[in-house]
Amino acid sequence: MYTEHLRIPVDAGALHIERQGRGGPAIVLLHGFGTCAFLWRAVAPVLASAGFTVVSVDLLGFGESDRPVDAAYALSAQADYLERALTALRLGDVSVVGQDMGAVVALLLAAQSPHRVRRLALLEPIAPDALPGPAVRSLQRSSALSALSANSLFGARPLLEPLLSAAVSNRELMPELLVMRYLAPWIGSNGAAELLQLASASSLVHDNERSEADLSAVTGDVLLWCGGDTPPRSSDEAVARTSAWRQLLPAARLRPLVTSRPPGMLVAEDSPAELAAALLAWHA
Repeated sequence: MYTEHLRIPVDAGALHIERQGRGGPAIVLLHGFGTCAFLWRAVAPVLASAGFTVVSVDLLGFGESDRPVDAAYALSAQADYLERALTALRLGDVSVVGQDMGAVVALLLAAQSPHRVRRLALLEPIAPDALPGPAVRSLQRSSALSALSANSLFGARPLLEPLLSAAVSNRELMPELLVMRYLAPWIGSNGAAELLQLASASSLVHDNERSEADLSAVTGDVLLWCGGDTPPRSSDEAVARTSAWRQLLPAARLRPLVTSRPPGMLVAEDSPAELAAALLAWHA
């Protein structure tokens, strides 16, 4: 499947976007913290082969997108940049799939531009009032405890590698070469500092305050993918999470999908075939 690599200006900088398929209904794929569009490499071709136009986005500051020092990186700003990019790509209404932090960006886009988002798939989403989520908090604690050398070539590795390793159900799914691929954007003496800057920004819905997002405008079909915890608590926890999201999204048609994997997994890395099949069935 041929992949187009695009750079789309969004005022603050340019987003790197990978597009597969042309002419079919559009599905936008948004990564979470510490990853990038590479996350979707096993999912996007399956969706494109089924007739969809698949757009995998590097959010501003991540992957191959620009990382301007003075840009806004709060999640509402990321939603604005995404809106500009979709307009530049001449995409009308789209389906948006978001992983953890990317799921919040997807929700904000749907709340700000209800006409733009046809349906949402939220993969292990972080509730806006729980930002930045346990993984990023763990990374920030690690940064406070680690003596990172400013000149170390892989200064970000002690921060990002534990986060990636914990985000798959089997450590063999995150071998060293794959870790290094995700670390590639953070190589260099400034990598750790830039990663921590984005971690701090990812805790904000808006730049000026830690205000909660008003998600009452989100309508349409919402697929909620949540991992189940270890028995016997899994059923109760799944019900509690679903109930909390129903309160956050009162106008949406919520479709919960609870898997046997632990919560917080990088779904597209941990179970890409299962995810692709679920997304195709959801669209069907």
